[in-house]
Amino acid sequence: MVIETVFTQGVAHLSYLIGDRKTGKAAVIDPRRDVDVYLSLARKHKLAITHVLETHIHADFVSGTRELCARTASAKAFLSVEGGAKYGFKCEKLKDGDTIDLGRVILTAKHTPGHTPEHMSFIASEGNRPEQPFAIFSGDCLFADSVGRPDLLGEDATEGLAAQLYRSLYDLYLALSDGVLVYPAHGSGSPCGANISDRLVSSIGYERRNNEALQFKDEAKFIDYVLQHAPPEPVYYPRMKKINADGPEVLGRLPSFQPLPPHEFAAVIKNSNNQLVDNRQMRGFGGGHISGALNIGPRAELSIWAGWILDPQKPILLVLDDAADLPEVQRQLLRVGFSEFAGYLLGGMEQWDNKALPISKLDQMSVHELNTAVPQGDLQIVDVRSPDEWQDGHVPTATYIFLPELAKKAKRLDKNKPVAVYCDSGYRASLAASILKRDGFSTVHNIPGSWKAWQASEYAVEEPTEQKKSSDTDR
Repeated sequence: MVIETVFTQGVAHLSYLIGDRKTGKAAVIDPRRDVDVYLSLARKHKLAITHVLETHIHADFVSGTRELCARTASAKAFLSVEGGAKYGFKCEKLKDGDTIDLGRVILTAKHTPGHTPEHMSFIASEGNRPEQPFAIFSGDCLFADSVGRPDLLGEDATEGLAAQLYRSLYDLYLALSDGVLVYPAHGSGSPCGANISDRLVSSIGYERRNNEALQFKDEAKFIDYVLQHAPPEPVYYPRMKKINADGPEVLGRLPSFQPLPPHEFAAVIKNSNNQLVDNRQMRGFGGGHISGALNIGPRAELSIWAGWILDPQKPILLVLDDAADLPEVQRQLLRVGFSEFAGYLLGGMEQWDNKALPISKLDQMSVHELNTAVPQGDLQIVDVRSPDEWQDGHVPTATYIFLPELAKKAKRLDKNKPVAVYCDSGYRASLAASILKRDGFSTVHNIPGSWKAWQASEYAVEEPTEQKKSSDTDR
């Protein structure tokens, strides 16, 4: 038996290849869009991918099911049609109780609605002990220390889905023995659940004893709990669900990305139909960048923040620190549905500077300078962290605006007065500051180190009042 876990950072996505070397058959569960990793694992173990399974129609990344089936002669897609699910592409219909026989391992599909109406979990058993499951691939139903959110299909559907989630967890999952391993579709950092642990695998016994969502005897209290703890819903989730239900475009390879010399790049920037992304570290961006660029730096979180901030209708222009970074940046963008690229700056900012083309700067302010400025009252201090982070304490006098809402809510600020932006470490703050610069704010500062540096310096912390908590996090 072979079980391989593929962890995709940034979107905190977990997918799996499971198979039997004797039969040569393998299934992939919940594949990401860039599928080479599964093909490589299959070759490594001398397996043919015969089944591609999805636990549900995903909202947080573009599915690789069609891509994987197109890249292999043996694979077919098996998708849940429970809960009225429909797809815009050819697939095998999967219903509650259906089995996938790979040889040594048998996967049994169990309808577990709640996160979505069609959600399936896959119970894994050995072929000679079908009545004794050893694992469950839980999708977005059960996570390590968390459960799936039931509020992604709109307010009218939320309470009904939450009730279904309760029954799926308490009637099916908690009926399994303690030793059954839990392989979820997401880890820590995913907005698909609240406060997911960074453990990539768990067990029914551990979750039974320690998962707060599994301690309720009353369905209504469970519903209140999961709805109160749901993190902010990313704006790109509905778009991802539609793409995955309709069927993502099959790419076959990374899309072409044209290198543009500085003067050509400058000309293309003038086309308002394009959007400019600078993928360098925040200090490099601060020292000199092209006016109007958004600083989404080289981290795995690029996928999530691109999904939150960028316009899916506009082709992307890229500034990179090194052209060798391009394939990975493309993959991160493809995972959240961005496949239209207008070009990248050939030679990077070094060549831009050599051609004497104009640059803009983003001032970097230390936490020590920020602390000196707080009592003077002349500086607008903006906290762009998540609501939970804000409620744990903030810099005195700070205004709270959640980063994805900054462009819309920046009217709370005075464009003619200096602004300093902070987050947890400076990464999100640099993106936020670049949004303000793009939108016409005259003097903007990023705070490197941000909240971590503020706490390390033991400067004063202000706790939100109950009234301020509700008003500042009102969405």
